[in-house]
Amino acid sequence: MRRTGGRLRRVEERAQTILVVEDDPALALGLVDTLEFEGFSVVHAKTGEGAVSAVREHRPDCVILDLMLPDINGYQVCERVRAGNSAVPILMLTARSQEVDKIRGLSVGADDYVTKPFSVGELVARVRALLRRATRANVAQTAVIQIGDRVVDTAAQTIARGDEVEPLSFHEVAVLKLLATRRGEPVERDEILSSVWGSTTSTTRTVDNVIVRLRKKIEPGAEPTHILTVYGVGYKLV
Repeated sequence: MRRTGGRLRRVEERAQTILVVEDDPALALGLVDTLEFEGFSVVHAKTGEGAVSAVREHRPDCVILDLMLPDINGYQVCERVRAGNSAVPILMLTARSQEVDKIRGLSVGADDYVTKPFSVGELVARVRALLRRATRANVAQTAVIQIGDRVVDTAAQTIARGDEVEPLSFHEVAVLKLLATRRGEPVERDEILSSVWGSTTSTTRTVDNVIVRLRKKIEPGAEPTHILTVYGVGYKLV
């Protein structure tokens, strides 16, 4: 098993980690290089046992899992990862195309399924889609957010400082929840737009406007110390 650093496109951004579980050296190398080029950090495991260990050790953001491995198969890997209470998104990769194999993969915990041969562009798109879904799920679980001396109640859509309570809009809450799930890490404007507004005609300027409103409510009259601009990337909550 080896870990590769990845060619980060932005020095300040923590790359999301993808675990590639593939015993074919040529295919594994192609996947690692492609994912690193796309800005991900990549961990590579050649066996099913190695994959289970890598999930525990590296806590990847997504797993690309080959079905046919030299020791235990992809189905067994899925079962053991889920038995360990890991909710990491799993994209199963296999040469099998029968519906029964896809159903079995999904039933043991895989989130998506790609059949070889596949388009690299499609694979990357599916990985990004799984990551977006996982982000939305994490956002939905965030109930109360502490920001400095202010407390955000996401259910009530309010921000409070002592006895002072101010309402927040739906989009203000959603943006804060997303930033909170990645506290300390830059989140791209495009990702915020996609996660909060979905497929709309909105632009990243919409994100900037919400950030301006949030700053006025969180740290009025001062230089931002909690919602920071990461130039060329987006914003981060600290």
